[in-house]
Amino acid sequence: MAIQVAADDPRLRWRGAVSLERDDGWVKPWRIPFGERMLYQEGLRDRAASAAGVRVAFRTDATSIGGTVLTDAETAPIDLVVGDELIATRPLAGQESFRFDGVPEGERVVELWLPQFGELRLRRLELNDGASLEPAEVTRPKWVTYGSSITHCRAAASPALTWPAVVARGRGLDLTCLGYGGSCHLDPLVACVIRDLPADYLSMKVGINIYGAGSLSVRTFGPGIVAFVRIVREKHPTTPFVVASPIISPPREGEPNRAGFTLAGMREEVAGAVETLRAHGDRNVYYADGLSLFGADLVSLLPDNVHPNAEGYQALGRNFLREVAANYFV
Repeated sequence: MAIQVAADDPRLRWRGAVSLERDDGWVKPWRIPFGERMLYQEGLRDRAASAAGVRVAFRTDATSIGGTVLTDAETAPIDLVVGDELIATRPLAGQESFRFDGVPEGERVVELWLPQFGELRLRRLELNDGASLEPAEVTRPKWVTYGSSITHCRAAASPALTWPAVVARGRGLDLTCLGYGGSCHLDPLVACVIRDLPADYLSMKVGINIYGAGSLSVRTFGPGIVAFVRIVREKHPTTPFVVASPIISPPREGEPNRAGFTLAGMREEVAGAVETLRAHGDRNVYYADGLSLFGADLVSLLPDNVHPNAEGYQALGRNFLREVAANYFV
């Protein structure tokens, strides 16, 4: 008979979640403080309800791991990861359960990477009869990253194959992904969330949502970046912080938006904001050119001229590992 493990069992670790909602026998992870969710803009709140980067971690010798869930038609798959290796993927859209059989033998830390997009409420896990279950304590460096849909990665093949997941698994990092599709506008409340999270490394990639909505202008974009970083610095005064400009989007490179901004101009503003911070004593903030992460050589992996496809997200992750993590996450 399978061992039933409630979703709120204290032996389970919800890595990458900012908060948890509990009700009627289920647990739902949030990427903003659940109790304060109504303070956030509606679109951001909606995206923060999806579980991008969130993992349920535990130590076990189980060879069969399953669970019961509440999902919707848009829910992305779930991944089984052992020791940073992606073992298997199962679909979840519209499903009420999942199961991974033939899990590698031996006691080890298992992570269930939850769907990066769509509804997910976990009711319980199920382990094969006689399996052990212990907490998996976090010993890895903590990395918090912030961004748009390009960081949320809806089109990734599965949650362990988003670009932040590729970086986290490749570098052995404990990820918190604050990628909010359509909702990366330098909201001060998000800066407060990052400020209050534990972090050994910080990064953010900003610009494309601000370009699309015209939500900040040439007058306000650079100062907005400076203010966002300074809020985070209230509790992370020396944590390495990488600020990346937009990846390539060919139609937007030289075309002004409603606020008169081009994407090329936004990169100059991001670089300038970082230089201003460094000139005022913040020597642990760094600029990353978005074109070095995803540039003209990868436009074939950019089907809508904004978002990478599944292969493109993995390429972005590999480039981030090389251009950013190898230089600043040390």
